Parts: sequence; structure tokens; C-alpha cells
Amino acid sequence: MVSPEEPVADSPRRRAAHLGPERRRPMILDAALEVFSERGYAGTTMQSVADAAGVTKPVVYDSFANRDELLLALLAREEQHLVTSIVAALPADPAVGTPEEHVLEGLTAFLRSVAKSPQSWRIVFGAQYGAAPVVSNRVRAARAFLVEGLRLTLLKSLPGVTDPDANLPVLAEMLASMTESCARMLVVDGTDRTPEELARTVSRIVAGGFGRV
Repeated sequence: MVSPEEPVADSPRRRAAHLGPERRRPMILDAALEVFSERGYAGTTMQSVADAAGVTKPVVYDSFANRDELLLALLAREEQHLVTSIVAALPADPAVGTPEEHVLEGLTAFLRSVAKSPQSWRIVFGAQYGAAPVVSNRVRAARAFLVEGLRLTLLKSLPGVTDPDANLPVLAEMLASMTESCARMLVVDGTDRTPEELARTVSRIVAGGFGRV
């Protein structure tokens, strides 16, 4: 039995309820990341996020007006990590070395980053399908950033490509699709291939075909 002098410890739910909305947002986003990673867009509700965060549903609504606003905030946060990994994977000087070397080194580094942050990438993949337009549009914008970065890299890496205005966007889209497929294999499909093995396969495809365009 607790004596009158002995303070009763607050439960996680009570402590979270005492925080202001701005201080609760990171905690709620962490919970949303876990729920979305496991259940996808359709299975993520404000109630399921509240349960994972150890708060009531009104507490979640105090921080986010609805599910789409919550997922947009989550995407924005996770994109910061993803964009950083994408930029870091692009070659510093595409004019030095071969396209095969660029892809092998850059994709290896990128896929290692993906393997370390699987939940972040599940958010991206899951939001592409079945999500509200405002959410899926945000994902497509991030993908367009990746494709444009690859196009600019190929522009310097393949100076001899014929009709670059027509061909480089196609090559960039193909490389982006292969990159996405490798990331999906790692975090969604559970492949037993390592990032290094996947990057090596893609780099050989690039070496065998991209230079002939």
C-alpha cells in the first residue's frame, strides 16, 4: 500500500498527456513510424498510433488534425534522412571514373543506408500505393528529385551519349527504377542478397548497356 507521503509514479500515458503538442509530436511520429511500417497506410489509424504511443486518441488529434497530416509530417521527417543518403551516394565528380564504378560505389553506399533504416523506406514504398493523393504526391516529388540527380550525374558521366536531351531522362529513370527495386528487395521482400551483391549486379547492367546509347 502506498503511504500518503510517497508520490505515485505517473504512467507513460499520463506523462504524455501532460506534455504540450510540440513536445508530443516527435513521440507520436515515432509511434506512427512503427505502426505504418508494420501495417501500411490502410492499417494506420489515429487510434492505432495513439495505442502505440501510449496516449489517447484526442492527444494525437491535438498534434495532428488527421491521418494525412500525420503521415505528411512523418514523410517530411524521414525524407531528411533519405535525401541525405541519396545525395551522399552520388559521385562527387561524375567526370572521374566509369559509370560502372559510379554505380557500384554509390549504390553500395546507398543500399547500406537503406538496410540500416528499413522503417524509413517502408514508409516511402507504402505511401506510394493506397495513400491519399496529398501523401502519394509527396512521395512522387521525392522520387523526381532522385531521378533528376541521376540525370545530372549521367550527363557528366556519359559525355558521348547520343541525343542526351532524349536519352538521359530515360537512362536516369531506368537507373532510379533499378535502385528502387533493390531497396524494396532489402526492406520489403526480405532478400538474402547483400547491398554489395545487389549493387554489383546493377553496375554490370549499366556497364553492359548504358555506354552503348
